[in-house]
Amino acid sequence: MKKSIEKLQKIFKLESEREYDNHAVLGGLVRILDHWEAEARAEYISEDLIKAVSNRIRDYSQLSPKSRAEALDGLWRRIVQEEHGPPISFEYEESKQADPKPESLPKSRDTDQAIDQNAVEKTENHYQEPEIIAFERPDIHKPPITSIKSEKIDETADLKTPVSVLHGVGPRNSQTLEKIGIHVIRDLLYYFPRRYDDYSKFKQINRLTYGEEVTIIGTIQNVSVRTVRGGQNKLVEVVISDGSADLRITWFNQPWIARRFHKGFQIVVSGKVDQYLGRLTMSNPEWEPVDKEHLNTARIVPVYPLTSQITQRWLRRVINQAVTLWAPKVIDYLPQRIISSEGLMNLPDALVQIHFPDSEDSLKRARYRIAFDEIFILQLGVLHQKMSWQERTAITFNLDKHWWESQSARLPFTLTNAQKAAVYDIKNDLESGHPMNRLLQGDVGSGKTVIAALAISAVSQFNGQSALMAPTSILAEQHYNHIQGLFQKHLSIGHNSPAQIEAQDIRLLLGSTPESEKEGIRTGLSNGSVKLVIGTHALIEDPVDFANLQLVVIDEQHRFGVEQRAALRSKGTNPHLMVLTATPIPRSLALTIYGDLDLSIIDELPPGRKKIETYVLTPYDRERVYAFIRKELEKGNQTFIIYPLVEESDKSESKAAVEEHLRLQQEVFQDFKIGLLHGRLKPTEKESVMADFRNGEYQILVSTSVVEVGVDIPRATVIVIECAHRFGLSQLHQFRGRVGRGTEKSYCILIPESTEDVENERLKIMAETDDGFVLAERDLELRGPGQFLGTRQSGYSDLKLANLTDIKLIYNARKRAQIVFDEDPELKSPQNQGLAEAYRHAWGDSKGDIS
Repeated sequence: MKKSIEKLQKIFKLESEREYDNHAVLGGLVRILDHWEAEARAEYISEDLIKAVSNRIRDYSQLSPKSRAEALDGLWRRIVQEEHGPPISFEYEESKQADPKPESLPKSRDTDQAIDQNAVEKTENHYQEPEIIAFERPDIHKPPITSIKSEKIDETADLKTPVSVLHGVGPRNSQTLEKIGIHVIRDLLYYFPRRYDDYSKFKQINRLTYGEEVTIIGTIQNVSVRTVRGGQNKLVEVVISDGSADLRITWFNQPWIARRFHKGFQIVVSGKVDQYLGRLTMSNPEWEPVDKEHLNTARIVPVYPLTSQITQRWLRRVINQAVTLWAPKVIDYLPQRIISSEGLMNLPDALVQIHFPDSEDSLKRARYRIAFDEIFILQLGVLHQKMSWQERTAITFNLDKHWWESQSARLPFTLTNAQKAAVYDIKNDLESGHPMNRLLQGDVGSGKTVIAALAISAVSQFNGQSALMAPTSILAEQHYNHIQGLFQKHLSIGHNSPAQIEAQDIRLLLGSTPESEKEGIRTGLSNGSVKLVIGTHALIEDPVDFANLQLVVIDEQHRFGVEQRAALRSKGTNPHLMVLTATPIPRSLALTIYGDLDLSIIDELPPGRKKIETYVLTPYDRERVYAFIRKELEKGNQTFIIYPLVEESDKSESKAAVEEHLRLQQEVFQDFKIGLLHGRLKPTEKESVMADFRNGEYQILVSTSVVEVGVDIPRATVIVIECAHRFGLSQLHQFRGRVGRGTEKSYCILIPESTEDVENERLKIMAETDDGFVLAERDLELRGPGQFLGTRQSGYSDLKLANLTDIKLIYNARKRAQIVFDEDPELKSPQNQGLAEAYRHAWGDSKGDIS
């Protein structure tokens, strides 16, 4: 059966069931005609039949119930004759004891299909069809739609009930909801608005001002429809009055709205006040009848993330239905003592208020409760990870205090107090009999690699092997050169003295390493002759096997996936783990995401390191910058110039390294040699360029972001970052750390793409402070936690409401989680069964990443 005919069948059937009250369609059957006629013509229904249907339905409201029954019956017989539909008789029974419903049709289902063709609400520039209502006839006292319960819905069902049981959803619409991650009722309850429009404040029309978002109640004075854009579109114009003044409201390309309105009809309108030809207006506002439950107007209105085929109005209606039916049945899993001591809203109320708040205060309290729950459950998982790690056993490496002091004394510099404290932490970890699980964080150049080298040396005294994994070849090579130099001249590996280091003791394994060399490294690892291997992802590729892996060091761990880190750890039996990061971790993240790690902070720079002066200049200042660089080069110093792209692109106007390298060499710095470094070069080519720059063959290095983890260049005193606004704070801070490694005063110059970008907030912050922890906090505020988290906590779903900059909330939730965990770590007590279920839902079967 054609869809247009099937639609009529449903509507006629509903009218029969409702005893022909002309309310099967909200506002009367006549409201369907505009859309139905277009649909019927698209399905090649004959014009004669379309005209017959239209004429009968237009007169329908003027007929008595008995005449309506006869009209629909006669109309359907004609449809059957011309379109071969099922034979149905619509008879009007005077006695209400008789069943007017023909046996040939099944009992009608709810046809409020907002995504389907039956009551689709189209967005701007599309037609919007009226709603088909299968409930009771509307009147001013009718209950809200969400309180009318379908006989299909089992109210005792749990939150895992499929959303298809809800009115207006069904199988087809539930498939569309799956695109936004909604499968069951719980998903609807926890599908939170992305923002709210506050239409709760009513205003009189004569007090409206341009640009404000308000709600008004008025009576329709006039309705008109006119064509625009050469007759291609229609504009509905409505004038409403509230006694104080009139206001003109327009809806574009929604002609059906005109059929819903008539003079004297009262409506609630919410939207933004606009202006046209000096007069205040509203364009395409939300509206609802005065006697209807207001989900879209006259309140704080939720605005949800959408996908194609879903409208705000329809999703609000579905979520409101779910919230009304199921939120009161949600079990509040938090212990009552926590709810009371923290002054939390109970969970059922929070789920109602987060979607349809009664006030700003209610919304604030609901958001806090949900955010508290997120951090609380996260903390339980983190604490469980820490317990799982601490329950394991590891080889004990007992080295007396004298050994550690003698090793440190061999270094060509004196450790800072912060470094000494970190060494003390590591000594205790290695002696504990449990695997070390330590995060060593410190700013660029603070000396983290030296601490790792001391730990490697300690493990090697007992014939233990170590592996250091870095995210890029350049960084792995830097670690290899640095650590190999330390062991050749200062530290001992194995039982060798520094002068007796063997070639096979320390090896570098990269993806680009020749296969014959890889085979030799694998052999050395499996027979134990290789004491330390430094590399990239190549370390976790089979068949890399260790004879006795006892220490795993991971650099910039947030750039690795959970599986990659676990794969390296699995090559030993409960090896000690040390995580290095040059990205300072904000305190709030250290309390949450990294709560299972013991933390050592190196917050001191080595003596002699001078503050790097940072300036934000406009593109017009570039010639001044070049002149300044020339003066530095004439002193024998060197310069980095960073660009965001390798080569110019049609999609971006940003400067690119290849073209700028050529321009600078030929037009600006003809007297100096300029090197070029970018990610498309082969590893050997990168190494050659960096070696030449380090050795002074190049005075300037033009590079893309790969220099972020480049080797130390003590003579580099200037770094210029072009299109600086395109980089994040942490990355800019990493760039800045490439200079200032020697004794000369150093400079960081940030040049954005345009003069407007000079006001970029990140650039201002860079100029204000060189404190990595301050920058990390600000980066967290500006960009969110993603850059810090990576895929670390794979077992925990994304935080939806918790703000990881809210130290107070995090502290409170962590404190309460610690109390519950101490009392019942496995959540086995009867009073914690609801909490256990919430924990399993958040973490699943995964224990997250124990690193």
